[in-house]
Order: sequence, then structure tokens, then C-alpha cells
Amino acid sequence: MRRRLLALVCVSASLLSGCGLMPDSGTQRRTVTVWLMQHSASQDFLDRFTEDFEREHPRLDLDIRIQEWTGIGEKVQKALESGKPDGPDVIEVGNTQVSTYAEGEGLLDLTLESLRDWGRDDWLPGLAEPGQWGSQQYGIPWYAANRVVIYRKDLFRQAGITAPPSTRDEWLTVTEKLDTGGNQGIYLAGQDWYTLAGFIWEEGGELAKERNGVWRGALDSPAALRGMDFYRRLQALGDGPVDSDEEHPPQAGVFAEGRVAQIVAVPGLARAVLKQNPDLEDELGYFPVPGRTAGTPGAVFTGGSDLVVPANTDAKDAAVEVVAALTGARWNTDLARTMNYVPNKAGLADSVAGEEGVAAMAAGAAQGRATPGTPQWSAVEADNPIKEYMTKVLTGADPATEAGRAARRITEALAFD
Repeated sequence: MRRRLLALVCVSASLLSGCGLMPDSGTQRRTVTVWLMQHSASQDFLDRFTEDFEREHPRLDLDIRIQEWTGIGEKVQKALESGKPDGPDVIEVGNTQVSTYAEGEGLLDLTLESLRDWGRDDWLPGLAEPGQWGSQQYGIPWYAANRVVIYRKDLFRQAGITAPPSTRDEWLTVTEKLDTGGNQGIYLAGQDWYTLAGFIWEEGGELAKERNGVWRGALDSPAALRGMDFYRRLQALGDGPVDSDEEHPPQAGVFAEGRVAQIVAVPGLARAVLKQNPDLEDELGYFPVPGRTAGTPGAVFTGGSDLVVPANTDAKDAAVEVVAALTGARWNTDLARTMNYVPNKAGLADSVAGEEGVAAMAAGAAQGRATPGTPQWSAVEADNPIKEYMTKVLTGADPATEAGRAARRITEALAFD
């Protein structure tokens, strides 16, 4: 949502005469079709952005079309192949989906724009890195969301805990202290593999690594095994099921029952908790997932969206201007405040500092990561060996043996083409 559009595309006097959006290039109007996902932005936000954008760009009309996540992958692929007249010029995609679309050369390379005008070096890594394919930038970070610790202030007070923990060691100590008197220190399902991923990254490990174009599973590295060991120790300080994930049963319902001191979730989950137990309205607090050292939050998985431009658009310059506007500081911070998101740059985190849960999320997002940047990662998640690995370790199996087995399965899935 940016208003400085021409300056982003026509950056020098030598280019002005060739820029189709310049005032002396005629009076023909152009419509820019934008696909955004359902619930990503409120209608009020979209109305305000459209009015402002069209006022500042009198020869451009925005046609924003809201899409549903169900079946969106196939729909985007079809649009990248067919193009206009009905295809989009700008598309919102999940940050981990960019490589899938870029692999088939369906996206416009935005590397030069991102380096020159958009502050690429300041983007959140969990959005910027998966937006790359090879060394090129195809996805431009829009907004982020990630897990934090949601905790019960009253249970912390009852246990004599005056402040949230600032390191992982402190987190274990505090959680053990909370795990008494019929309360669970933390509810952590045994197959919450996104949370495990953060612990692995915090130790310097990876889910998978690429070398010479070949991806291999990496759960069996010493660093990844340390991440799993921390997960095991933390998970034992509660009664989370070892053989299911955080949605089975939904952890919001478990937390709402009133005997759980902490969960790891996006702050928005608090709404579901309060719907089931309104008495907790004033008792919920938030802090970033702790890291190994005080003052630096732990690594977390970053979800969110990037904006891409189809290579087959017939309105390249106009599409780039829309992306510049939506991802620029003015409208990006507006979206973050409106929707309780994390802005696309750590330097914009102050814009959401007034909301405790979002502020905690923004602090963690600075250490955010995404799943391995290969289109084949979806094959791993389809029959996720990480979940089985976690359950086996939590039920007493040898971690190194099971990690090796899971790593081999990941390698096999990533080799599938």
C-alpha cells in the first residue's frame, strides 16, 4: 500500500520516457487485478487503501478479489499459466508457497525492486527467505504471525513468579514450579512440530539441508537432537498427549478449562479461549518464546503472506506499484494495527507495541524462520515423519535412532519430483 509508485519503477531520468505510467504517456486507464486471501485484511482497510491508491494514481483502478484458501494452490497455478483477461496482476500467497510457484517460472523476478527501493535487508527473515527461489526474490513480505507463550497471570502469581522467564533454562524452572497443585505447568501436545522446529533452529539445527542442489533430512544432527531434548523436557511438565498435535484436542479448549498455566500458540488463539471461559479476560498474558540467552527471543516458525506478481501480467509496472504500496511502511503498519499482525520489518514493530500479544509476537518474529525452501517440502508435511519421530522419543525410544529414521524419510520425500 504505497503511494510513491512512479519513483519505485521509474527511478532515473533516463527511464522516464519509457515508463507507461508517466503523465505524458496518454490518458488510458488501466485496471490492476489483485487477489487477496479471505480474512487477511478487513473490508474497511481495503476500502481505505483503494481510495488512497486510486487518488494518488488517477490512471489506475484496483480490482481486489478475495480468494478462499481451500483449493487456492491449483487456482494460482492455473492463473500463472493462463494469464489475462481474467487473471490477476498481484497475488497474495502463503510465505512457504512461493518456491512452488517460482519453480515453474510463473513469477516475476522482483530482486532489483526489492534491493533498490524496498529495504530488503530489513525484512523479517521468516518472510523474506521463503520468498526467494535460488538467489532471486519473487515473494515480497507482507505480514507475519508466529507463536508466543500465552500464560495465566493468576497462576504465575500464585506460584510466586513475578515476571515471565527470559531464557530457556528459566522457562524450564518456572514451568516446573507451575506444574503443581493439580495444575499443568504447560500444555504441549507431543506432535506440535512447528514448536519443535523453533527449538531445533535455536540450537543451530535444521529440519533439512541443501547441498549441491540436493536436499536431505537433518533431524539427526547433534543440534537438532538438542532441540528435541529440550522439547521432551518441557513437554513432560504437563499432560499434553504424546501421540497427537495441538489441534487434537484443540488446545484452546484445554487451556480454557482453567488448570493449564501456559500454551504455545499465536496470540489470536486467546479469542477462542475467552469465548469458552470469559472469566480469564484479565488473566491472560503473553511473552515471546524464550531463547538461550536473556534479551533475545528464541527462534520460531513464522507464518504469513508474501505478495507476488505473475510473469504473464500485462500490467507489470502497475502491479509493482501496488506491491510497493501494500508492503511499504505506511500501509504495512496500518494493516498490522488493524489485523493484529506483525509488520514485515523488525523496525516497524513499535507500531504494534500497544497490544501485548502482538508485541510479544513481533519480538519473536525477529528470530523467525520458515520451513525448507523447496517445493517438495509439501510432500514431507503430507505424511509427516516428524510427528511420528516426536511421539517415539516421548514414549522412550532412542532419539538418535528415531531421528536417523525420520531424516531418511524426509530425504526420500524431498527427492520425489
